[in-house]
This record gives sequence, structure tokens and C-alpha cells, in this order.
Amino acid sequence: MTERSAPPDRPVAAAVTRGLRGRCPACGEGRMFARFLKTAPTCPHCGLRLDLHQADDFPAYIVILLLGHMLVPLMIEVNAAFAIPLGWQAAIWPMLAVLLAAAMIQPVKGGVIALQWSRRMAGFS
Repeated sequence: MTERSAPPDRPVAAAVTRGLRGRCPACGEGRMFARFLKTAPTCPHCGLRLDLHQADDFPAYIVILLLGHMLVPLMIEVNAAFAIPLGWQAAIWPMLAVLLAAAMIQPVKGGVIALQWSRRMAGFS
């Protein structure tokens, strides 16, 4: 009977940090995204297949959760400190939510893909 050797370890923190920066989770050199949210088929530096991920809607759920936890306390504090008319608030808060969501979605998706790679999930075995 032969023993199988364990696959090499893939550090989670390093991989997720690289993913948050939009870099390949394996080498940290190649760009993860070909377009805004479209992953590159492979890493141009190390050749890792990046299109194997199954991030699906999870990055959007994370962004919504984070936005809610950031914006609701901010709205409460701003309303307590300033008397901003309701019409202005109806313009400010949704616009701020859209801008923050657009800024957060790519790094969060990169982090989710890197987490999947580091844990050998979704085809990254």
C-alpha cells in the first residue's frame, strides 16, 4: 500500500490579500481580471486557470452586508449631527451606496476567488 503525500499548503491570508488587490492568488504577479468583473482565463504570469471559480453571487452578498453596516450608522450619526433636508438625503445616500458598491465589488470578488483557490474549492484542486 502506498501513502499519498498531502498537497502543498496554500496560505489563506496571502492568497486573499493578493485577491483583494486583483492579483493572481498563486503568484501575486498576474492580473486576475480581464475586465471589471470578468476574470482572466489564466494568470499571464504563472498560468493558473482562474476561470474555474464559482464565486456566483457571494461577492455581492458580502458587499451588501458591508455597505449596510457602514452606511446605516453613518446615516444615523449624520442625521443626529446635521439637519439635512430629506430631499438631499434621498439623493446623497443612494448615490453613496452605488459608488461604494462599485468600488468594493471587484476586490471582494477577487478575495472570494482567492479563498476558493487557497481552500482547493470549486475546481481549484
